[in-house]
Amino acid sequence: MQHVKAVIFDWAGTVVDYGSRAPMGAFVETFEEFGVPISIDEARGPMGMAKRPHIAALMALPRVAQAWQARYGHMPGDADIDAVYDVFVPRNVAVAAQYSDVIPGVAAVTKQLRADGVRIGSTTGYTREIIDRIVPGAAKQGFEADSIVCTGDTPEGRPSPYMIYRTLPQLGVWRARDAIKVDDTEVGIEEGLNGGTWAVGVAVSGNAFGLSEDEVHALAPDEFALRRAAAIERLRAAGAHYVIDSVADLLPVVTEIETRLARGERP
Repeated sequence: MQHVKAVIFDWAGTVVDYGSRAPMGAFVETFEEFGVPISIDEARGPMGMAKRPHIAALMALPRVAQAWQARYGHMPGDADIDAVYDVFVPRNVAVAAQYSDVIPGVAAVTKQLRADGVRIGSTTGYTREIIDRIVPGAAKQGFEADSIVCTGDTPEGRPSPYMIYRTLPQLGVWRARDAIKVDDTEVGIEEGLNGGTWAVGVAVSGNAFGLSEDEVHALAPDEFALRRAAAIERLRAAGAHYVIDSVADLLPVVTEIETRLARGERP
């Protein structure tokens, strides 16, 4: 590669944890503990954000806010968000390592990118404490990043581009247009766009689809097609330049972006 210098991956749903399931159970169990149950679909809505803003977004949902008021006599405020976050984090840390399986194709694709001289970066809505539980297992399965930027490393998380701005110099890349952001969430796509990179959405292995690999394979063809189309539309609506099923399908997209950059095109 002469023009593509780096690919910056999200973690859950993109390179590990097919279906992005680790945070979902932790969110649902935490809200259940506070007596305000939420659904998996509600928990998935703000996925990709830093976890405290994610909780704040959930508590701002009209149904959840009303349920909170009914239980506690007031609408949720900052102290309530902090209380939920304090319970959520250790629960998420505890299960993180159980969801560190690398998604099929990721190790081979990143190996080929490295062979082509492309640096491997990563940004994540996980805190450093959580990602530290995931990295060792991922490395044993063939995925390692040259840079990992976590929630808490920058003034704001997604959709701000601060994590992109932090990882680019760590990767030795000074033109954002020479980098590709790969993510399974809308705010992750926005992060890349706001940072000036190309943005590639991951539809089937990630949050937009929301099923484990076995559950995906068990779907009837018509149901798979409907769910896949809906996931693709969500990511395209967020502004993704390309949408793929999983990172296993990334290399042809990187080649096309390389060609477009050679022609002088920009994200």
